[in-house]
Formats: sequence, structure tokens, C-alpha cells
Amino acid sequence: MKMNLGGAIAATIVVLVLLSSALFTVDQRQNAIVLRLGEIVAIKKEPGLYLKLPMLDNVRYFDTRNLALDSMEPERFITSEKKNVLVDSFMKWRIVDVKQYYISVGGDEMRAQTRLTQTVNDSLRAEFGKRTVHEVISGERDKIMELMREKADADARKIGVQVLDVRLKRVDLTQEVSESVYRRMDAERKRVANELRSEGAAEGEKIRADADRQREVILAEAYRDAQRIKGEGDAKAAAIYAKAFEANPEFYAFYRSLEAYRQSFKGKSDVLVLDPNSEFFRYFRNSGKGGK
Repeated sequence: MKMNLGGAIAATIVVLVLLSSALFTVDQRQNAIVLRLGEIVAIKKEPGLYLKLPMLDNVRYFDTRNLALDSMEPERFITSEKKNVLVDSFMKWRIVDVKQYYISVGGDEMRAQTRLTQTVNDSLRAEFGKRTVHEVISGERDKIMELMREKADADARKIGVQVLDVRLKRVDLTQEVSESVYRRMDAERKRVANELRSEGAAEGEKIRADADRQREVILAEAYRDAQRIKGEGDAKAAAIYAKAFEANPEFYAFYRSLEAYRQSFKGKSDVLVLDPNSEFFRYFRNSGKGGK
């Protein structure tokens, strides 16, 4: 009885071991390949529990999520101007045909990444060789990335892989090219600055010439107005004098003589030699008669 019980337990254990080795699971993030003596006998893409032949079948799992491939070091490429640029890129890829993936690269992710890297680098070398530095840095950068994705994806399909995206993270000039570009930019900025200074100087001369012209016009108009006003004043003064003279000619003559005397004898040292009978002393000679 004891021997039968022990045998039953042993048989149960053997059955459990065989069942555990005959069962495997696939989750939603994976695809599985069932290999029997090295040959592919089944591919499991749906998540769930599956059976296999113990001791004969082997299961390999492959991650079908999006994977990233980032370049370790910037690659050097030559533009159409024969100038070197350093390019840092990365791509997104995933396995879409697990059987083809296993057949092409043996299911080795490193081999797949090497193949994708070579494809992208060859395509970049060809595209950069058609374009100038300006075009690859800014002008056609988006176009280059889209072309890279299409070319890399077309080649990746041969190994059961889909390339989702290719991005140029950074495109830098080498040290010698950077110095050359800087010198060219510096010369261009100086040329523009000189042009602006020349235009400014010409505009300044134009403004100054216009200001001088306006000044001359204003002065001429002011002098004209001043002379006109002065002439009108002199005319009014002459008219007043004439009117006063006509009112009392004798008094006016006497007043003018007094003004002449005042101007002639301003200082004590002034000397005037004249004939006593001169017309200049007419009112001196007649001063006594006026008193009588």
C-alpha cells in the first residue's frame, strides 16, 4: 500500500514537471517562436497560454515594443561643398515579422541594430553629399529625416523590422569649418555694417544740406521782412518829420540846429573852427533879438 502511494506521488510529480515544461505563456508585449530541434514549428503573436513538446521544443521570446537606437558617437559626413559635418542621430524601430527577424539576424538585437545603423549612415552620406552646409543644418533638415525614414524602413523590412522614425538630433560643423564659417559671417556682418554706415552718412549729409538750405531761406525771408518793416518805418518817420516841418518850419529848423550843436560839442576837448558869420551860428547871432 505504501509502495503504491509513493509511486502515485512520484508519478504525479513527473506529470506536473512534464506539464510545466510543456506550457509557456506569451504576453501582449511579445511574440514567441517555437523551435523544434532548431527548426521553426510555430509562431505565437497573440497573448495567452500555449503547449509545446517537452524536451524537444524550445521557445524564444522577442519584444515587439518600440525600441530606440541612439548613435554612440557623431558620424562625419561630407557635404556637396566638400565640408565635413558631425551628425548625431537616433531612430525608433520595432519587430513586425518575428520569423523574418529570426531568419535574417538570428534574433540578435545587436546584429539588427548594426544593420539599421549601416543603412541610415549610408543614406545620410548620400543625402549630405547632394546638399550644402546650410541646407543640411536648417534648409532641408526635415526633408532629409523623412527620406532617411523611408529608405531605412524599406531596407529594415527585409529583416522583419519597421523603422518608425529617424531624427537628426544635432548637426555640427567641424572645428576648421566652424572657424571658416565664422570668418565668412564676420566679413559679411562688417560689409553690411559698412553699407549701413555709408547710407547713414549719405542720409546725414542730405539732412544737413536740407537744413542749411532751409536756414538760408529763413534768413533771407527774415532779412526781406526786416528791410520791408524798416522801410515802412523810415517812410512813416519821414512822413511825420515832413508833417512836423510843414506845421512850423522855423521851430523845426531851430530844433535841428540844437541837435547839431549838441552833437558837435559833446566833449570839453572838442574844437570847431568856423567863420563867425557862418550859417551854423545863425541862432547864436539872433538869440538877443528873440529876447527883445
